[in-house]
Amino acid sequence: MTFPRSAGILLHPTSLPGPNGIGEFGPEAHRFLDFLADAGMRIWQMLPLGPTGYGDSPYQCFSAFAGNPLLIHVPGTGGDFAVHTVDFGRVIVEKEGLLRSVTSEFVPDDAYRAFTAHQAWWLDDYALFMALKHAHGGVSWTSWDTGAARRDPAALASWRERLAGSIEHYRREQYFFFSQFHALKRACADRGIHLMGDLPIYVAHDSADVWANPSQFKLDHAGHPVVQAGVPPDYFSATGQLWGNPIYDWEAMRADGFSWWIRRMRAAFELFDMVRIDHFRGFEAYWEVPGADTTAVNGRWVKGPGAALFDAITAALGSLPIVAENLGVITPEVEALREQFGYPGMSILQFAFGADGQANDFQPHNFPRERVVYTGTHDNDTTVGWWTSTGEGDSTRSPDDVAKEKEHAKRYLGVDGREMHWTLIRTALASVANTVLIPLQDVLGLGSEARMNLPGRQSGNWGFRFTWDQLTPDLTRRLRELVDLYER
Repeated sequence: MTFPRSAGILLHPTSLPGPNGIGEFGPEAHRFLDFLADAGMRIWQMLPLGPTGYGDSPYQCFSAFAGNPLLIHVPGTGGDFAVHTVDFGRVIVEKEGLLRSVTSEFVPDDAYRAFTAHQAWWLDDYALFMALKHAHGGVSWTSWDTGAARRDPAALASWRERLAGSIEHYRREQYFFFSQFHALKRACADRGIHLMGDLPIYVAHDSADVWANPSQFKLDHAGHPVVQAGVPPDYFSATGQLWGNPIYDWEAMRADGFSWWIRRMRAAFELFDMVRIDHFRGFEAYWEVPGADTTAVNGRWVKGPGAALFDAITAALGSLPIVAENLGVITPEVEALREQFGYPGMSILQFAFGADGQANDFQPHNFPRERVVYTGTHDNDTTVGWWTSTGEGDSTRSPDDVAKEKEHAKRYLGVDGREMHWTLIRTALASVANTVLIPLQDVLGLGSEARMNLPGRQSGNWGFRFTWDQLTPDLTRRLRELVDLYER
């Protein structure tokens, strides 16, 4: 699929300013749209919007279909929260109490009844899952009462009666979330801005998806993963990345025509105009790690569903504006799968100047037009942080490697290294690639303190927030001038 020449900003909504300790789908989100329009940005890319669980990661959610209640805006509230970072522990406690008060006062109307009826196919399982999780003190579903964990019909009927009020709370939360999200989407459309979502290839083990559909995953008799997902040693980690997600039983999914995936993709495109699929290479072959392992080193490559999955999705939903995240160990087979369906791949400018053989694919003189170019992603350091790093303590690059990378970058770009974040922004926008996405941290010129995620780090991620005084009129004007200059 051909994407129009355009540029956008990567910013997760939790990073927006606001009085409640975390970004929300309220006035601040709509104000951000004004910035995007003024700067000539035509895309707002978000990270996954699901209700976060372990480590507050948007890639480890309690549901692939539900929305994160922390993003719900509740008018007339506020407190003395930190403005540049999210204190998730405090925000979760205070927001949960606030939302329980709001949902208890809500009087269901026709719009609510229509929403719950239309979304019942996932909402009923999700609301029951969350109510059961709350009733069991927050532990993983495999540690619940046996009848609840194994979805015994009589046990679930009893639990539904006991937890009716809690179940209704979680249903109402989702109504609030989706009402506010769709209001924001309409405001985007009014300004000619497209919303871009992010679809993780895997779902969390402790999720309504796995609990409600255990036959679709490789689990043992107690519900624990027999094998788990990850990636082999790479740029980010010398021992690989162990994600811990259960792996799909692709044969079971193939047997029912990949119906779960078709529902998932349909739901994603009800929210977003375009979608990035994270870890696309895992559909061709995925790194499978034994369930008991604590690192990803001992994994093995196993063939994925390949074209059969995307044939089924295309047959059901038509050709879709999908971006394939094709980073990591990419083989000709992975690229052939991506190209077969016309999904543009990604290039990261921070990866363009190292000794890695893949660096050539990330250098602008090799870009095809159907490419999505980033200065860096949510997993990278900010560009300022990357450029000022000496390599000390890096698990995959020596200080000598970093010094050589910097010299090559200066030669290639024809610069002395000052304002490297603006150099990469200009380089991306000037390229032939049709789509350019810039993390807001790079527009603001922020250092490593503003990094969104450090892969492999168990805590301390996802907390970045900006303030309006950082986003000055001069920055907006400078960005707009480049967008106009390079006809985006």
